[in-house]
Amino acid sequence: MIAAIKQTLFTGWHLMRWLRLGLGVFISVQAIQNHDPLSGIIAAFFLFQAATNTGCCGANGCAVPVSKDTSEKTVDVEFEEVK
Repeated sequence: MIAAIKQTLFTGWHLMRWLRLGLGVFISVQAIQNHDPLSGIIAAFFLFQAATNTGCCGANGCAVPVSKDTSEKTVDVEFEEVK
């Protein structure tokens, strides 16, 4: 279980994940400086998305797992004409 958590945290860093991390850190600093709990909740949301690689923003789209099987075979389909 620890290995799965480490793999999620340390692999798959793409642009949107870095953007979520940056927004989370920036908003959390602003929340601390302004004593604003709502901004803190929003910052926690962005930091959670960055840490777990989830969210529906950008090309990654909810962290859908990529198929590792590249040996997909095509099947010839026979059609019968109906008159």
